[in-house]
Amino acid sequence: MVDFDAAERRIWAGRAEAFRDSFAKLCAHTAPALLDVVGAGPGVRLLDVGTGIGTVAAAACARGAAVTAVDAEDSMIELARRNAPAADIRQAVLPDLPFAAAGFDAVVANFVVNHVGRPADAVAAMRRVTRPGGRVAATIWCSPAGAGHELLDRAVEAAGAHRPAGLPRLDPLEEFPRTREGFAELFAAAGLTDVTCEPISWDHLADPEEWWGGAAAGVGLIGQTISRQDPDTLKRVKAAYDDLAREYAGPDGRLRLRYHALLAGGRAV
Repeated sequence: MVDFDAAERRIWAGRAEAFRDSFAKLCAHTAPALLDVVGAGPGVRLLDVGTGIGTVAAAACARGAAVTAVDAEDSMIELARRNAPAADIRQAVLPDLPFAAAGFDAVVANFVVNHVGRPADAVAAMRRVTRPGGRVAATIWCSPAGAGHELLDRAVEAAGAHRPAGLPRLDPLEEFPRTREGFAELFAAAGLTDVTCEPISWDHLADPEEWWGGAAAGVGLIGQTISRQDPDTLKRVKAAYDDLAREYAGPDGRLRLRYHALLAGGRAV
């Protein structure tokens, strides 16, 4: 079996700018709600786990929080430090957070739990570094995640392309239901109380070439599926994408992509 965490790190290596220019704009939508759940504000010691290009960290700094952020990928850390210069940004990989127990008032992870090989251990690690009474919150994609990935999946299928070998698959023993109840249970099992989990849906607007650019650059699993095709197959995928994109475009030509996520929160004890 492919090492899930190692494969994820290979997927994201060096792709911070491609992510910034494409899918990061989608992921940014949930940042305000995520910070609301943990009460991010002046003086709150907040840890942003898997900060990516620093979107949530920058938003928390803007609220006056004292922000520490971590990510596994060097190129992400470089952009995060530019985007959130007031934050203390370091390299770390879940669930091995290099912090003492109970060191933060709030810990957040925006679309990170769905990118680790041990989701339960990841949430437990977030709880460990949160002080008693502090709050933990995280977002994940649910199923179906959204129209943007549906569009790309349809283009792959129409072109007769196949999933490349070696992409990470979560060990079934680590899997959990990507539902309100399933995500909430992950938080409760980590020892958090007052657990809530709510769905979030929104329309993401994107230029068709911008959206394709993230996938063509290999961002995420769908990007790996597309970018690792042979040149002729890649041309067929792009032609199918251009044809199908018209179904998702509004009058201004931009894609209107409906997305769905789950936001869970809980209190450390």
